[in-house]
Amino acid sequence: MPNTQARKKQIRQDANRRARNRWRMGIIKAHTKDALKAIQDGDVESAEAAFKLVQKAVDRISTTSTMHRNQAARRKSRLSRRIKAMKQAS
Repeated sequence: MPNTQARKKQIRQDANRRARNRWRMGIIKAHTKDALKAIQDGDVESAEAAFKLVQKAVDRISTTSTMHRNQAARRKSRLSRRIKAMKQAS
């Protein structure tokens, strides 16, 4: 247990930040899951629409401390590469 008031406050702040970060990452994971499902089904239009949602969410969240900008770029690049490969295959 924390001994000081400052440490108690820090624990409360950490819990709030952790909840906020988990919520933000959940948004990204949900959109990414939709995009990957569309890619797996071979639906180009749906995949591109889902990719735009992923891109928007990742860009918005990467400006916070939840996600580093390089991780955001890497996620977008990998998803984009999958969509491009799907297009070329069909």
